[in-house]
Amino acid sequence: MKLKEMIFIVEEDPEGGYNARALDYSIFTESDTLEALKENIKDAINCHFEKIDDRPDIIRLHIVREETFTYG
Repeated sequence: MKLKEMIFIVEEDPEGGYNARALDYSIFTESDTLEALKENIKDAINCHFEKIDDRPDIIRLHIVREETFTYG
């Protein structure tokens, strides 16, 4: 069955750059920039799915950013 969409959770790394992990699959990658991260995600998907037909049509990035502020 053809995978239509794959979702990645993207988080800023405290030491710099970004980490991405796929939901429902054991795929993880990292990079210094978001553009390079997208290429690394494609490479990781290619390694995870040997057959081209098994690869997703759409890759969705859910970017999570932590922010703090003072109250009061």
